Amino acid sequence: MTSPETLLHCLSVVMPVFNEEKSVGTIVEKVLARPEVGELLVIDDASTDATLRCLDAFRSDPRVKVFPQPCNRGKGAALIRGFGEASMPFVIVQDADLEYDPGDYPELLTALVEGEADAVYGSRLLGNPGLRFPNRFANVVLTKVFNLFSGLRVSDMESCYKMFRRNVIRRLILTSNRFGIEVEIGAKLAKMKPLRLLEVPISYHPRRRDEGKKISWRDGVAALWHIVHFTLLTSRRKSLRESGD
Repeated sequence: MTSPETLLHCLSVVMPVFNEEKSVGTIVEKVLARPEVGELLVIDDASTDATLRCLDAFRSDPRVKVFPQPCNRGKGAALIRGFGEASMPFVIVQDADLEYDPGDYPELLTALVEGEADAVYGSRLLGNPGLRFPNRFANVVLTKVFNLFSGLRVSDMESCYKMFRRNVIRRLILTSNRFGIEVEIGAKLAKMKPLRLLEVPISYHPRRRDEGKKISWRDGVAALWHIVHFTLLTSRRKSLRESGD
């Protein structure tokens, strides 16, 4: 069994942020309260509200590193930059909207630390009722199509909580600037043979569109194209680097 000391300060948290002044302070506090966190990499995607001013309150913490993007490029571009900056052995994606709980980090991290997995997905669909029906239905359909084309067997392809060994995420040649990054990560992980990918159940607290939710039905339609493009039309050579060092 993994001891709590084994999990200390071994995790890079990559947080893309765009116009999240209402929630960014709270989620940063929650992330920094976790003993597993060695660094928090916040990539601000050219926010036009007070997000950067809110982040100023944390600049005295040496674990917090803020990277402002020169213009709005999308979640994918922010993640790609964050993955490149990560220095801890393990890396996780953390949204800034309070839908995902950093208290779930130990459950995702344990399989990586114990050498049982190369990547771990936190699934909102494994015993969690939080995902509302329309979004749940769309996610199930998209995930089934993704599994069919990729050969993986996951329950929640679009989950934010994806955790990796750093040398694994660094091997992926990622190109999606926007929400297609979720599909691209999974599709390119599937081309990494052998790959040990596990899922663990996580908590989830969805927000409404009037609370700032940014995903729409258009992103679901686009996800179908991304599934085809990255699973069937993108070669392994264009998906993976030889080394993730």
